[in-house]
Amino acid sequence: MSPVKPPRIRPTRGEVRDRILDAASKVFAAEGFAGATIDAIGQAAGFTKGAVYSNFGSKDELFLALLDREFELRGEQIATALESGGDIAASARSLSRSVLDSVHDHADYYVLFVEYWLRAVRDPDLRERLIARRRAAAAEQADNFAGSAAAVPSGRPLAELAQFVVTMNLGIAMEEVLQPGTIDPDLLAQLITALLESVAVQGD
Repeated sequence: MSPVKPPRIRPTRGEVRDRILDAASKVFAAEGFAGATIDAIGQAAGFTKGAVYSNFGSKDELFLALLDREFELRGEQIATALESGGDIAASARSLSRSVLDSVHDHADYYVLFVEYWLRAVRDPDLRERLIARRRAAAAEQADNFAGSAAAVPSGRPLAELAQFVVTMNLGIAMEEVLQPGTIDPDLLAQLITALLESVAVQGD
């Protein structure tokens, strides 16, 4: 009597998307955006090209989905860093470490972002889509700051702070990817402290 084979469990759509995004991140990092192909990404994920296209319509859609995932990760890290019981200095130190650790752990992503940024600068449609993603990221960071004990005020100053943090993170990444150790974490913590204190004062 032949053994009964266990039923094959098919991955959920969310799991398929995550596998494709993981594979896309690796292929993009190895080949660059222009050199990467949907075929290669599908093979790296263990799926057909058709499976990739059924989840993402193009390489641009894949990259923008990766961008959203990176922004979500940053938001989670910032929210965690700011959970310090109202101690602004402690929040700033934690956020400084989180920013630098993220840059070091995701250096390939920032290299890819710069490559994509160059494409977006030259393509009005891509530019608008990238701007929309960046604005959404800033809005999410504003929610993180508003929900923390260290930065309770809300309104325009908080949104401006969030936009500055998103912009500052990219600038830090540019320097740290090129020359790791360039950014002093203590100086970065002092800058973040000043920003948080400024928002707190404006919110009084």
